[in-house]
Amino acid sequence: MQASYYKINRGGDITYHGPGQLVGYPILDLDHFFPDIHKYLRFLEEVFIKVMSDYGLKGERSPGETGVWLDVGSPNARKICALGVRASRWVTMHGWAFNVNTDLNYFNYIVPCGIADKEVTSLAKELGREVDIAEVEAKAKRYFQEVFSVELIASESLT
Repeated sequence: MQASYYKINRGGDITYHGPGQLVGYPILDLDHFFPDIHKYLRFLEEVFIKVMSDYGLKGERSPGETGVWLDVGSPNARKICALGVRASRWVTMHGWAFNVNTDLNYFNYIVPCGIADKEVTSLAKELGREVDIAEVEAKAKRYFQEVFSVELIASESLT
C-alpha cells in the first residue's frame, strides 16, 4: 500500500482520502446562513445521516466526536463519515470524507481522527456489496440542498 501524507490546517486529526470515498469541501459564507461552526458541523452530519437512511442504515452522532457513526454507545461503534472543517471570517474550507467503497486497510496505518478505540467502516462493508458512488453523490447533493435550504446550480463530479 502506498499513501502520501499532507499536513493541512483544518479541524480534526489525521484522516485518509482515497478512492471509494465521497469527499466534499464546500465553500460557504456562513454569514449568509448562520455564524456557528458547531451548527455547520451538525448540518453536515445530518446530510449523511439522511443518505445512510436511504440505504436502511441508522447513522448517528457520537457525543463529543464529530462525524457520522453506527452503533453509537456500543463496543461495535464505528465511524463512516469523517468531518474536518476550518472557517476564516465565516467562510468554510475543507469538509467531509464519506466512506462508500473505500479500501479500509489504509486506516490500519493511522489513528483516524485521533480516535484509537473505534473502528472505521464503509457503506459497502455495511451493506455487503459495492455501492454506485454516483448514486451516493446524487443523494448527498439532494440532502445538502435540503438541509442547508440552498440550490446547487453548478457542480462537477470528481469521481
